[in-house]
Amino acid sequence: MPVDADHDKVTNWDVNVPLSDAELTALALAADPDAPISADAIPFTLHMAQFAGAALPGWYMAPAMARSGRRWRLPVVLAIVSAFVLIEALGLCNTFGQLTLA
Repeated sequence: MPVDADHDKVTNWDVNVPLSDAELTALALAADPDAPISADAIPFTLHMAQFAGAALPGWYMAPAMARSGRRWRLPVVLAIVSAFVLIEALGLCNTFGQLTLA
């Protein structure tokens, strides 16, 4: 992908050719951080969904969980965290699953 001498514009964009570090640097320096998002922009997740062998799998950044009808999670999490805090407060070590003196 040719970059002009001033490093402010990239010409002849070809999506099938990998970008070098110099070209990525030129793109980053040429970008306007205050530019508004274009009307035809699509979310990154939708863009990546079109690639079957994408670099990041879908489970890498899972969507946020809905908080509907699952009231048992908070008490369970609080009990587990409280147990670990109590173990530490008593001066015990639970690193490998066995309670020992620290």
